[in-house]
Amino acid sequence: MIDLNNTFKKKVLGVTLAITAIAFVLSTGSKVLAQTADASSETVAEVEADTPVAIGDAIAEEILLTGTNESAPASNGHGLNRVIKGTEKWGEEHNINPLKFVQNIGKSTGIYQMMNQKKVAPKAEFKEPVKEALEKDWGTAPGWQSLIMIAVGFLIVYLAVGKGFEPLLLIPIGFGTILVNIVGANMGELPDGMLAIIYHAGVGNEFFPMLIFMGIGAMTDFGPLIANPKTAILGGAAQFGVFFTLFGVAVMNLFGLNYNIMQACAIGIIGGADGPTSIYVSGKLAPELMGVIAVAAYSYMALVPMIQPPIMKLLTSKKERLIKMPNPRAVPRMEKVLFPLMLLILTILLLPPAAPLIGMLAFGNFVKESGAATRLSKTMENELMNIVSIVLSLGVGSQMTPEKIIKGESVGIIVLGLVAFAVATAGGLLMAKLMNVFLPKDKKINPLIGSAGVSAVPMAARVANKVGQAEDPSNFLLMNAMGPNVAGVIGTAMAAGVFIATYGGLR
Repeated sequence: MIDLNNTFKKKVLGVTLAITAIAFVLSTGSKVLAQTADASSETVAEVEADTPVAIGDAIAEEILLTGTNESAPASNGHGLNRVIKGTEKWGEEHNINPLKFVQNIGKSTGIYQMMNQKKVAPKAEFKEPVKEALEKDWGTAPGWQSLIMIAVGFLIVYLAVGKGFEPLLLIPIGFGTILVNIVGANMGELPDGMLAIIYHAGVGNEFFPMLIFMGIGAMTDFGPLIANPKTAILGGAAQFGVFFTLFGVAVMNLFGLNYNIMQACAIGIIGGADGPTSIYVSGKLAPELMGVIAVAAYSYMALVPMIQPPIMKLLTSKKERLIKMPNPRAVPRMEKVLFPLMLLILTILLLPPAAPLIGMLAFGNFVKESGAATRLSKTMENELMNIVSIVLSLGVGSQMTPEKIIKGESVGIIVLGLVAFAVATAGGLLMAKLMNVFLPKDKKINPLIGSAGVSAVPMAARVANKVGQAEDPSNFLLMNAMGPNVAGVIGTAMAAGVFIATYGGLR
């Protein structure tokens, strides 16, 4: 006999523990991810106590003028009061504040800005030279470590050719890694290095990512998502990995690494398994980490067939993996034509910071579905997409140098990216299982398609189909998995817009 009272008590206890854990993480993260005024003042007090009077007076004067002590080492303090390097001048506006987060999102909507802001015509010429984004000083590395990176490059090429792991991405990334690490070739150094020119021309800014999104739009069929809108929930659930990583970054900081909240947002986007979006967000929030973030994002995109299946089998039963789903209905052409327009209008009104990514996606998809400019759509999804993919992947590989990769901070980014990707996969799977609790028996969802909620299109959908067919060769899940897969693309772009809207003005 089931003890309902005991079961209820267990549920209450579980909810209480969950709330306590969330409160602990929020209180910890607010101190670990951002520099607070209290931490700054404590650091100043420590420095003054150990400093001769004359020097102390000079430091005191500096504090009065700038509000911080640039002379003090950034690592002063311990635990939660440690000052994160590069955040010495930060104040309370950089702390994690849930209420302020929601307010900033509200103020970033297109509706709010249309009602409260005045549009100023752009200047005909720049009064000041455009400042380039500062890159992180990674220091130097021994020459012999280049041999390690060259070996890594050959390993990447082997995985692409020998194991068939996304050769379109991994072959150019692998060769970029090999070429940039050839000592004496200087292919990764400006002004003449080919790989350096490629990186600074389009990878280190939003140019190549925008072109990639345009090509993705021209290649994508939103029909499965339109036919089965509830699969959009799976794409949204997969974004849990993106936001979960923010707390993972807080934990990393407790172990002595130095990540601020904007870097945490850029790292978190890796969980969406979307290379172009990762590059775009890091360019806006953490350009100093763009190279490592791009490498991690594209590596995990390519390794989807290795990373996802174990998680899928761990979180689903054989009975669940055998669930068969009917193919989605045929979507009329008019619905496909209107979908990118409606998506773009909603983005303009609600989340303008995501408009560059969503806009290019909608542009490419509308050109394809309208059928009015077939030559343009074919160029976007074939020649242009192929060319940009080659140079973008070579540019990503050019960042695989030992002084950037063989570092604690870089290893932390790679680990956090893997955690984000794993949690995103699990989020989609668990959401599908939760939806099945409420769906009728004949409308059940195969949880495997939830793993396709990450935005690695169409790799994640193919993996879901492959795992399903391993259980039952007659079970075809590809078209059903494409629904959450394309929803994941939109979801990751929206998450990027949220981060940029909230923290983009703090740099």
